[in-house]
Amino acid sequence: MFSTIGQIIFDNEAVAKTQDFTMGLEIEMQRVDENGELSKEPYPSGVGDEKTNPWVTNDFLETMSEVVTPPASHALDAMHYLFGLNNALRTALSPGELLWPLSMPPALPADLDEQRSLLAKADPSKEEYLEEWLNRHGFSEGTPSGAHINLSIDNRVFDLVYPYLEDRFENRIELENYMYTKIAQGFMRYRWLITYLFGASPIAEKNYFETGEGPTNPIRSVRQSSYGFGTKFQGDYSDVQSYVDRILQGAEDGTLISDYEFHGAVRFKGEGPLKDLPQSGVKYLELRMLDLDPSSSVGVRTNTLRFIRLMASYFIMTPPLRPEEVGKVLERANQMNEEVATEIPTEISKYQTNARAFLNRLEMYANQIQLGPEYQEEIEDLEDRIENPRTTPSARLVNHIKDDSLVEYALIRAKRYQNSALQSIRPFTGFDIAGNLSAEDLKLQLFKGNWEPGMDK
Repeated sequence: MFSTIGQIIFDNEAVAKTQDFTMGLEIEMQRVDENGELSKEPYPSGVGDEKTNPWVTNDFLETMSEVVTPPASHALDAMHYLFGLNNALRTALSPGELLWPLSMPPALPADLDEQRSLLAKADPSKEEYLEEWLNRHGFSEGTPSGAHINLSIDNRVFDLVYPYLEDRFENRIELENYMYTKIAQGFMRYRWLITYLFGASPIAEKNYFETGEGPTNPIRSVRQSSYGFGTKFQGDYSDVQSYVDRILQGAEDGTLISDYEFHGAVRFKGEGPLKDLPQSGVKYLELRMLDLDPSSSVGVRTNTLRFIRLMASYFIMTPPLRPEEVGKVLERANQMNEEVATEIPTEISKYQTNARAFLNRLEMYANQIQLGPEYQEEIEDLEDRIENPRTTPSARLVNHIKDDSLVEYALIRAKRYQNSALQSIRPFTGFDIAGNLSAEDLKLQLFKGNWEPGMDK
């Protein structure tokens, strides 16, 4: 069952290290008013400068707030940062403002001038980029929000494995790139399963689609389908060099505005220019396939992160795709994702048997390495979603659709989460100081010394 790398890790009793990913979270949410319309209020000054604050910023729209956590050694630590930052943002909102809990935006303006006025305020180069993006793709496609997970392999895994494989890899960076490629291929291969299990955008609100466009019935995930976010440019995940070459070629021939425009479901991330990535090395992966989970105030659940970590560990430990089959397999996986994303949420998936088989393999893996009852419980819960599609997030949302809209449900959740945040006995005030907070200062300001990373392991 194990690959060569997996067997080395297993023989050295170091499988637990493949669970210790450094994790960061980026969560986008739209600011709205109490009627569920995009807010007209300025960006909340209480969260600092939207152009420079690394922890709370904006995205495509001035109303699209993005919370970014510092890298954390454990998923629970990342969730603590996310919860603290999310509450900080909520306490800084103007009276009557709320955070929209759904991936698909609220009703959008139809007027082009009003659309342009809503673009995020940023430095001149980014504002120019947003204008060009609007001209190419239209307003709607930039407005869906999501939960992004940044995942970095524990360096101790590379320390352990590299001495055994020095004759196979020219240097350690080549090994690191190879292992990140394995994980990226795995997530791209099973993206369709994540869409099934966690898809939560069955419909779009008014003015997202032009009249006569869009699906005619609720689907599993508008955002993760071809109806969803932005450019449909496909990446090449054969290896890091092929990934870089394809994106740079897209930017050179004008298919992409720049290499920044590539927003694939998985992105290789490093330090410095993209062109240098094969030599400087991948430092982490950005996973972009999760819809916001409206049942959580922060847009993602801890159990979901646990499942993502399990998948990543499984991809490290098991054999990769053969080089000659990568393109064909991932092309088929993209087709499967489109089919799953556009299925009726309450119906059995066409790929139920495939989903069942993969979860069975994950369960065998978790049992083999004795991960513990929390993983068994999570897998059992997700197996129930496969057998009973009405328990999936998207199907549950279908129950709340009224007059082709989820605005009533979204506002109930948004107000509940807002009221909860405003009840904090230690409101966050750290962004009022001059300059930007370091990760260490952010921790002190958020938690006032009452919590340290690692306390909840």
